[in-house]
Amino acid sequence: MKIAIVGATGLVGQEMLRVLTERNFPVEELIPVASANSVGKKVAFKGKEFTLVSMDQAIAMRPDIALFSAGGSVSLEHAPRFAEVGTIVIDNSSAWRMDPTKKLIVPEVNGDAIAGEDKIIANPNCSTIQMVLALAPLHEAYRIKRIVVSTYQSITGTGKAAVDQLADEMTTGKSDRMVYAYQIHKNVIPQVDVFLPNDYTKEEMKMVNETKKILRDDSIQVTATCVRLPVEGGHSESVNVEFHKDFDIEEVKRLMAAMPGVIVQDDPAKQVYPMPLHAHGKDEVFVGRIRRDETQPNTLNMWIVADNLRKGAATNAVQIAEFMAEHSLVF
Repeated sequence: MKIAIVGATGLVGQEMLRVLTERNFPVEELIPVASANSVGKKVAFKGKEFTLVSMDQAIAMRPDIALFSAGGSVSLEHAPRFAEVGTIVIDNSSAWRMDPTKKLIVPEVNGDAIAGEDKIIANPNCSTIQMVLALAPLHEAYRIKRIVVSTYQSITGTGKAAVDQLADEMTTGKSDRMVYAYQIHKNVIPQVDVFLPNDYTKEEMKMVNETKKILRDDSIQVTATCVRLPVEGGHSESVNVEFHKDFDIEEVKRLMAAMPGVIVQDDPAKQVYPMPLHAHGKDEVFVGRIRRDETQPNTLNMWIVADNLRKGAATNAVQIAEFMAEHSLVF
């Protein structure tokens, strides 16, 4: 297949190239796309160098699939242009996620929603992906009533500039390349993305709305607090979930362990639980600290960790492409 990577020089774009290689996706022709400033430069893929091209050049080459990770404004402007020439766009930005005409996909959860006529498919928010993958089998078994989630998010979710800011602060105590409003080294910032009129951040409301869309249940109540930490390995989440039905803890663990892409790491006696340090570079979602909430009925606590650049972005996008190829949805 002819595959375009839009935003090939960014953190997620580079991760997409690695994931395509590792999963042996059938890339017959690679089209790396970047901003005007980077056109003509080279990127490496499977031991070869490829020249970065412009958006117009890439569209003229009519790729089968375009994996987008270049920001919402770029996606809004150019994804329809790719779609017009028959390219399937899998977009990592928030641009299309809540568009009622577009599918928001985690393949293991709702891949069956993809149809042959879908030309622009949205990749969910990184924090949402790992949470819904772990909760989907429990929703099917017990039906979720309410979720209270607090996230502890890696700086890599902001991009390379945030990694540079942290590196500067760790080296010299300050940075002239400030991405955050405050120092991130030795700090925790209770803001991910911009604040909205309801005083929640955009990231928090993404989790609220995307969860309902992916699980196909608008009755689920979600409240979120998203926090940025000086961590690079992945996102962590403390999740409290109330169900309509009661549950058995051992059955909960079995259901999650049987879910494709989920690994249960839960042995408190041996201090076994998920951490970003161990999730880094992996495609799975790790779940631990699974225990009943003793303060109210039918309620569960858990800790969910995943590499936000992998399953939270690049891997999920490639898995959507794999799903479409396997189900003959790429023409």
